[in-house]
Amino acid sequence: MNIKFCGAAQTVTGSQILITVNGKKILLECGLFQGRRQETYERNLNFLYNPAEVDVMILSHAHIDHSGNIPNLVKQGFKGSIYATPATIDLCKIMLRDSAFLQEKDLEWVNVIRRRQGLPKMPPLYTIDDVERAMDKFVGVDFNRAFTVAPGVEAMFRDAGHILGSAGVHLEIDEPGQKNIRLGFSGDIGRPNMPLTNDPNVLRDLDALIMECTYGNRHHGCYDEVEEELSAIIRNAAAGGGKVIIPSFAIGRTQHLVYVLHKLFNQNRLPDIPIYVDSPMACNATAVYRSYLHYLDREAKRIFLDASEDPFEFPRLTYIQDIDESKRLNGQTYPHVIISSSGMAEGGRILHHLRNNVDNPKTLLLFVGYAAKETLARKLMDGHKTVKVFGEEFQVRCKIKILDAFSAHADRRDLLNYVGLNDPARLKNIFLYHGESDQAASFKDALRSKGYQNVHYPAPGESFVIGKNDV
Repeated sequence: MNIKFCGAAQTVTGSQILITVNGKKILLECGLFQGRRQETYERNLNFLYNPAEVDVMILSHAHIDHSGNIPNLVKQGFKGSIYATPATIDLCKIMLRDSAFLQEKDLEWVNVIRRRQGLPKMPPLYTIDDVERAMDKFVGVDFNRAFTVAPGVEAMFRDAGHILGSAGVHLEIDEPGQKNIRLGFSGDIGRPNMPLTNDPNVLRDLDALIMECTYGNRHHGCYDEVEEELSAIIRNAAAGGGKVIIPSFAIGRTQHLVYVLHKLFNQNRLPDIPIYVDSPMACNATAVYRSYLHYLDREAKRIFLDASEDPFEFPRLTYIQDIDESKRLNGQTYPHVIISSSGMAEGGRILHHLRNNVDNPKTLLLFVGYAAKETLARKLMDGHKTVKVFGEEFQVRCKIKILDAFSAHADRRDLLNYVGLNDPARLKNIFLYHGESDQAASFKDALRSKGYQNVHYPAPGESFVIGKNDV
């Protein structure tokens, strides 16, 4: 068996891992790389393998850095099935269509500039039609049901506790003349004791593990205090006459925020100000969440569902789909809260809100999620004094705060606990992906100190052969 790391290798976006076994090529994930615009376009356009030679694909969850390049994969010749949980498929219908729309919109102004420079027009990576062709290839499989991926390869999805429908993948691999191998693919690992999502169902009894290490050298803030922190932030901003703008992932993070705000509203811990979810994709994703309420954790059921209350709706909350309604928010001078995507501020309506507010000292910009290097969100989080929005430079005068306790990614402690349920005597190979070098290096040392000797941090395009002498 050969494992090739084609994306999210020594970075956190563009997840793609190619497994070759029994003459078949199995692709785990096909995400979009996010970073500098030109580098992003080139990396997403060109695969490190021939898509037409891939036989089958497995998708852990719907986030765009894991699913976002699937239509391009199909466009370039992939003809196989794509296995995912039913909730992931329903979310991908929203995510991928939105991604195609945003690409075309974002390239409009880029191509205006290119035309002035005498350069050829840049086409989008894919169109809505490419998305529809890709969606026809999805096959839904629920958690804890075995399915055959390829000859000698059986798979099972386990709830990863990251977002709705997210899964780790347990693979049983039987190669002629080789010892059977149990390979785990973590996807994105969630955190225990979080609202909405169940605790991660850890992959166990493994011979080899491919796992994310996004926060391999970091501990999140205590979640027990996050509700009061969020309440205080909004109260203080409102008292100062300002607004709170929250760049948020449309899937997962936005629903989490709305859930917490609903709790605070019911407890009279919010000021009497409007709260807007300004993202068509987040609005549509929330509708998907409503159709999978049986996936939610016990707290959500106890607080809201048992009382026949919608977790994602309360009187001060307004969902905005219409573009004209979104534009009118920029004219509002009284305090309010805007939750808008994308979380990394690389596209979507959040860019318009930043353009109109990033230089306003009364505005509070609140980050509640991870941002990859070179993204606009990361630059703001890192304290850049000037940033470019739609190619125009702005002074950063707004207040900035980060609440990492909202993160849906396991932190260092959670990751070590996850691996720790596997015996080092059996788990002979661990491959760290989806993590930057500073996070991976420390986590790698921690794993080795606990007896896991073969811990790898693959470079982009690097391959490993796993056989009977390696497990």
